[in-house]
Formats: sequence, C-alpha cells, structure tokens
Amino acid sequence: MSNTSSTLLFLLYSIAMPSLLWAQNSWPTEPDWPSHSTTDWLIDGAAFQAGIFQSEQENELLLSNGLIRRTFRIAPNAATVGLDNLVNGENLLRGVKPEAEITINGQLHAVGGLVGQSNYAFLRPSDIDQLTSDPAALQFVQYEVSEPEAPFDWKQVRHHAADLAWPPQGIHLRLDFAGAGTKVSVHYELYDGIPVMAKWLNVENTGSKPFMIDDFTSEIIAAVEYGSAVETREYLVSKPNIHVETDYAFSSFNVEDANHHAVHWEADPDYDSQVNYLKLTPCLLKVSPEIGPAQELKPGEDFQTFRTFILPHDSYERERQGLALRRMYRTLAPWTTENPLMMHARFADWEQVKVAIDQAATVGFEMVILTFGSGFNIEDDSEEYINKMKKYADYARSKGVEIGGYSLLASRKIGKGQDVVMPEGEKPTFGNSPCIGSQWGEEYFEKLYAFYQQTGFTLLEHDGSYPGDVCTSTEHPGHQGHEDSRWKQYQVISKFYQWCRSQGIYLNVPDYYYMTGSNKCGMGYREVNWSLPRAQQVLHTRQNIYDGAWTKLPSMGWMFVPLTEYHGGGAEATIEPLAEHIDHYEKMIISNLGGGVQACYRGPRLYDTETTKQRVTAAVDWFKEHREVLEGDIIHLRRADGRDIDYWLNVNPGGQEKGLLMVFNPLDEVVKKELKIPLYYTGLQTTATISQEEGSEKKYTLSRDYQVTLSVEVPAQGYTWFVIK
Repeated sequence: MSNTSSTLLFLLYSIAMPSLLWAQNSWPTEPDWPSHSTTDWLIDGAAFQAGIFQSEQENELLLSNGLIRRTFRIAPNAATVGLDNLVNGENLLRGVKPEAEITINGQLHAVGGLVGQSNYAFLRPSDIDQLTSDPAALQFVQYEVSEPEAPFDWKQVRHHAADLAWPPQGIHLRLDFAGAGTKVSVHYELYDGIPVMAKWLNVENTGSKPFMIDDFTSEIIAAVEYGSAVETREYLVSKPNIHVETDYAFSSFNVEDANHHAVHWEADPDYDSQVNYLKLTPCLLKVSPEIGPAQELKPGEDFQTFRTFILPHDSYERERQGLALRRMYRTLAPWTTENPLMMHARFADWEQVKVAIDQAATVGFEMVILTFGSGFNIEDDSEEYINKMKKYADYARSKGVEIGGYSLLASRKIGKGQDVVMPEGEKPTFGNSPCIGSQWGEEYFEKLYAFYQQTGFTLLEHDGSYPGDVCTSTEHPGHQGHEDSRWKQYQVISKFYQWCRSQGIYLNVPDYYYMTGSNKCGMGYREVNWSLPRAQQVLHTRQNIYDGAWTKLPSMGWMFVPLTEYHGGGAEATIEPLAEHIDHYEKMIISNLGGGVQACYRGPRLYDTETTKQRVTAAVDWFKEHREVLEGDIIHLRRADGRDIDYWLNVNPGGQEKGLLMVFNPLDEVVKKELKIPLYYTGLQTTATISQEEGSEKKYTLSRDYQVTLSVEVPAQGYTWFVIK
C-alpha cells in the first residue's frame, strides 16, 4: 500500500471513530516507506507520517512513522515486543519488560508486560509467542488513538521565529491498565518527520481509600547493548546509542547532565548471558525520579508523571547526532526558535532606560532587558512601582521594542525559616536557596504572575532557576517533607514557565527548562573570561558558539558581550568607550550574529557616536537580511584556535538561502586558501550558486560527496562570508 493511501485510510478511521477500542484488523498495514538512501529525514522528513498500523500478528499493533517503530503485543497482556530503527535497520530491543512500574503505599506494581523470557540477549518472534501474563501485574484493558494535544499553550508573538506547528503533528496512543484499585494510562506520542517518541503515565485512584504514589518508572527498555566487555570499567562500555531526556530537567546547561536525576542506564538483573563477568553492562533504561514524588491520591483523583522523549540515533557521527537532537527541539519546543536581539540595560532609572530603548529601536534591536545590578526590582509590588514599569513598557511598545527584567531566585538567602533545609551533610546547589514551597516562595511567584499581568513587560530573565534542591522542612505550606519537596517545587516553577509561554513572555533561564517553556539558556561560557584582553574574548566567543551548537540551535543559547568592565580586566578588556574600540565591537557582534546567536550586550548604550551607530546598524541589517539561514543549524568545520582561520556553515535546506559560510581570520596577515565545504545538509544535490558577500553569483558543481571547493581570501583580523543557494 502506498504511503498516501495508508494515510488517507488512517484519516478515515480517525474521522469516523476518534476514540477507538481495539478491534481485530481495524488498522491499515504499514506502508512501503521511502528509501532512506534517497530520502533523508534530516533534510526533508515530510514523507514520514506517524500512524497506527496492523501487524502481521493479529494481536499486535505497530506505532510507526517510517523512521522508528514500536511494536505492542496486546494479549495476554500489553507489552512492547519490538523497537526498531527503520533508518539504519537496527533492532533496539533485546527483551520484554513491563510498560511501567509504580510503587503505591510501599508496594511495587508492574504495569503490563509479559514474563517467561529465558535469554535476555535477544528476542525472537518464537520467544514472544511463549510469553505469558504476570497475574500480579496491572492488566491491559483497552487502548485509544487520537491526535497529540499541546501540554500547554504557546502564544506566538515573535514572527521572525520559524513557522512551526504546535502541538506537533503525529499520533497519540493510550494503553489502559487496571488492578489493585488503580487505573494506569500509558501515553505514547510519535511525531511526523522525526524519529522521536514521547511517553508518560496518568495514574487514577479507582478505589475507595486514599493511597500514596511513592515512586514510578515511566519507561523501561531492555535495549541492545552498545558493546560487550568482560571487565567492569566505566570507560569500556558506553550506553546504547539512544538519546533520552525528559521535561523534568534542571541544574545544568547540558542535556544529559540536566536529566541525570531521571534518566538511568542500569545493569539488567535478568540478563544472565551477558559477556560482562559481573553483569553490569548499562543496557536497561529506567526513567524514574530519584526522589519522590510522594503524592497522595484520594478516590477519584489522578496524577500525571513527567514526559520522556526517546530519540534513537541512526548514526554514531557527532554532527548527525547533534542535528537530530536540534530537529527534536524545533519540533517539540518550537519556541526555542524565537531569537530576539537583546540589549541588557545597565541602569533602570527612566532617563537611562529611555536612552536604551531609543538606541535599540534606532539600530534594530528588538528587546531591552533591565539587567542584574540595574536597580530593577520585580518583587516591588507597590502600586507606584507597577505604574512606573507600565510606563516603561508603554514607551518601549511605542518604539517597537519589547522590555523585560531580571530576577534572582536561587543563590540567595532569605532567612526566617524560608530557605531550603537540606539533609545532613548536603548543601544547596548554589550555596544558598529559598524553598519554593515556603511562604516566601508562594508569595514570590504570586508577585511574578501579578507583575506580568499588570505591566505589559514581555520578558523574564530568571537567574538561579530552581536547581532541584530538596527540603526536609515539615513547616512549609507547599510540601509535606523531604520526599515530595523536589516534585512540588518543580511543579510550581514549570507551571509558571508554561503560563509565561501561553502569554508570549520570553524566558531567559540559565538552566535546561526548554521542554517546559523556556526559550533560551546559556550557550556555555566562563564569565571571568570577559576580563581577558579583547582579542582573546573574540576567540572565546567563537569557541563557545562552536562547542555549544553541537546540541543547541543557535537560537537556544545566549552569549555575552559586556560593554563596560566586567569581572575586572581594566582598559584592555573593556569595550567602552565604544567608538575607540569599534573594530573589536563589530567583531563581537558579527562573531555572534554570524552564527545566528544572540548575546547579552550589557551596558548603558549601544552606540556613542554616529560612526558607531552606523556600524552597529549595518551589522544588524546584515543579520536580518540573512536571518532565515543564520538561525538554521551550524555545521562544524574548523574550531577557532588563533592559529589559522576558523569557520562554520549555517544551513537551512527549507529556505531560499540554503547555506551561509562564515570565515574568520584572527591573524595579523591576509589568509588565502582553498576550502572544501560540505553542502549535504543544505539539501543541494548537484549544483550550488554561491556569492561572496555582495559579489556576483557563481555556479558550482557538487562532487559525489556533496562538496565544493571555494577559494577564500580573508583580511587580517577580519572576516568574510559566502551565501549559498
């Protein structure tokens, strides 16, 4: 059956029966997907539409989009019996486990699953047929199919951002299990065009008495191991080639680190035939909170877990893995493509804020932030202060500029019993931190909601966002004690960020809250490096962008350009007076904008002379002219090291400009070279039209490996660029 006809058939079923219980042969068979040798989903994934399909086995369902497939056996109990990477043909599953586990009142309950597998090194169809249901597990009742629903609203107010669907398009499957006075619904979502699957649980108390959800494991996969090692040393065997993250992420700029408290690759106690002598191969995925949630459910109440996102990689190549991760963020957190040019105003008094707004409007900046140390105080909820800030917002709006401000949450001490009380021997992540569940914490968030509802501000830079600190206090109104303290605090902050997303409030959060609504986190840099001599700062900027862009879109990470002295360094490190260091200032702007990256330009002004204004305006105009491709993906070519030219390629295969090559020269002499530039991820296949800066266009024929050779000449201490169509 063709892809088109199977999709039409699926739509007919969906229209006629939006909520379907299982009926034999009620779904089409899986179509013949396009060949992955000719259709690369990272360039164009439109052909890979998610759907539910009938397996050759009458008691199996397939959840597939032509990129990944998850196979469910739904009798005698429901269980995942297949997980396949359809791009490279890899089987990812070596054994059957429960679909989830939940601990209620201290008792562990398996949710679904099949038992009786004798060898966990492989899973053959004949093995599956011999498996039976565990009578002690929650039993499969029914399933329902629908379209994905948005977990929260996204108000799209920044129209320079990519035009992306929300909620993401795809298919939603719910499996219901029951037993022991409990109903557990296991939710799966598979999305069009990307090999990503989401999963979460909903637990309902169907009994007559309250119970406590002590713990849950929302995903369990007995994955094929990365490799085998007889000895037990951490560096010998890596985890399987599957990216896993959650929307319960915090306390890091790095995705894996931010998820380490929920995503666990463990040894599989059932895998007796593994090569590792102590049976410690990390090949069992369990997604579960380290602490809690410790949530009580009364009869009729329900509880929803966090979401897990699984992305099996189809390659071990670093660039392709990074591109896959970045495509996931474009799809599941599309607000991260919002990327306003922002000035951090050093002072919050009216006269200097007015100058910042006026200058931002003049040169084309889109947002002014009343930065840390400026005197801005979002916790001042007096009528006088609210009216003053409303005046700021009204004036900024009249100039076509957004305005926002800075607030510090963690890394501060409140006292009077309002701070987190850590377990003995432990300290808060940032040395000090208030408890979000304290009375102060509740009042703080009430002030944040009220400020944005009343003033018209549209940005929050939330420093020291909740880093996961637990609290053993039993006196705070927002949690009962240690076991529920992390879950309750995270719910407060994530719901606030989701509300901000629904209101169009931009969020700069130095933490990994993308999946709960944050727009931007730091690209990754060391603050004291801005006290180094200016020439070193330029190199650090390009190194930081190059390194951060392996896992982040350019729009996901901010950089820093302190215009006034920062962390010392004196005159050699400082850009002000701007006119006296205009060449360096321009290099910093182009180094950032040339990667599609916005920086925090922190100071009292953006220009000090007419010449400075013209140079800044020209750089901003250049960025906006090429914005679509510059905010695409960075392809890593040569990292900055101060020894030779450095360069990267921004690509956007769906745009008019398919690529933009940025080349920088840190040397004191002109550099002339021939560079081989890989154009595969531009989507071009045979020819490319390339122009250097504003020069004439020239047609190039791509080699068999999608490369072109460019002759480049880069001025001393300068840069150049090439537009590729």
